[in-house]
Amino acid sequence: MWRATVLTCFLKCFRPLGLSLAATRWRGRLELETRQLREHGLGRHRAVDDTPAGGGPGMVMRADVLCAAIDAAAAPDDGRRFC
Repeated sequence: MWRATVLTCFLKCFRPLGLSLAATRWRGRLELETRQLREHGLGRHRAVDDTPAGGGPGMVMRADVLCAAIDAAAAPDDGRRFC
């Protein structure tokens, strides 16, 4: 069995992926899980991004938020940490 966990702020964007792989899921070969990245965001607005170091246009993903989300998704019951 192949298992995948998708960490995203846009859960609805991955719903079609789950539907397109439905036949594989029904045969028990695939398990697809989506998790909301904002659950690990910081502050009142659950921020997951920040301005890039050195300035410039755009935004970058916060490493501390991403590491918290990976640790929560990877091994919730055995206590291992990846970040």
